[in-house]
Amino acid sequence: MSADSETGTATDLRSDVTVLDLVLCAVSDELAAAWASVASGRDRVRVLRGSIVDSGADAVVSPANSYGWMRGGVDAAYAESFPTVEQSVRSAVLAYHGGELPVGEALVVPTGVRRPPWLISAPTMREPSTVLPPDTVHPFLAARAVFRLWRDATLEDGTPVRTAVRSIAMPGLGTGVGHVEPAVCARQVAAAWDEVFGDR
Repeated sequence: MSADSETGTATDLRSDVTVLDLVLCAVSDELAAAWASVASGRDRVRVLRGSIVDSGADAVVSPANSYGWMRGGVDAAYAESFPTVEQSVRSAVLAYHGGELPVGEALVVPTGVRRPPWLISAPTMREPSTVLPPDTVHPFLAARAVFRLWRDATLEDGTPVRTAVRSIAMPGLGTGVGHVEPAVCARQVAAAWDEVFGDR
């Protein structure tokens, strides 16, 4: 199911809210340092230096494009590790968003493997292989969409996403193909976390 970037779903299920553990993943020293600077002081946020595929999280974030193509960067690693996931994303984008999932919205699909069972698609760019401008806010919009989806959305069977997903692993949003500076990405992800969950 998807969560609208502004409103999420209509049903308020917050009375049974659980906590989310956010794992910020980095394969480069620069991104790891940027993540560490924003994880400090946020109780449920930690940094993993290594592959996101091996994070052990319940869900991983795909910062792909609005059409669900998963051919480059971390998405290529997902497509290799989860052979059916690209088709699942593309089918969900077509079914729920008319073929284009806008930046600022997110959806969740099963990966088809035991671990992680879920992938959250949250585009950081409309077209594949787009270099984002220096003043982009797309990492913030993508991260906020992920957090709102976790907080407000439900799976197809009606289960709240936050019940099925207790931990989310996130790569550097836009820092690969999009060329966003790691420090910029980290600040924007932290701002999205604080907006949705408060500074916790």
